[in-house]
Amino acid sequence: MQSYESQAYEVVTSINSIEIRYYPSVMKVKVESSQRANNNFNALFRYISGNNIEGEKIAMTTPVYMDKNGSAEVMEFVLPAKYDSIAPEPKGEGLTVYQAKAGYFAAIRYGGYSNESKEKFHAELLVNDLKQADKEIIGSPLVLSYDAPYKFYNRRNEILVEVKE
Repeated sequence: MQSYESQAYEVVTSINSIEIRYYPSVMKVKVESSQRANNNFNALFRYISGNNIEGEKIAMTTPVYMDKNGSAEVMEFVLPAKYDSIAPEPKGEGLTVYQAKAGYFAAIRYGGYSNESKEKFHAELLVNDLKQADKEIIGSPLVLSYDAPYKFYNRRNEILVEVKE
């Protein structure tokens, strides 16, 4: 079993089945396209496999962020912590390396293989719990995946949304 570095966060509080977390700033690489998610994953995987200006191989991390932004799909990889403010520039078109700002996010976890129905269900649970707790939501929910597609058991998925803290 291979273990990956995961994005650091601190649990600030819990509300029902959700956690309010503080995420420090981190470097990410993202791709946005109207193509299918597999194409986005492949573009990001090529980047960490050395398709960058420095030809540097970059370790895979978790989670993978996914957002359906209208007709476009956005996918992001978190870069390892050693890239605290700068990372290799991509060669591939459509890839952007950037520093994500620190912030507070609410998360709800679910298992199994993710699909649109599960994502919608858990996003609604998350938003409803946050509204009942009088938490202000910033932006739209994101889907986080922590496991390789070939992992069958004990899969970890989350819906994450930024909140005002």
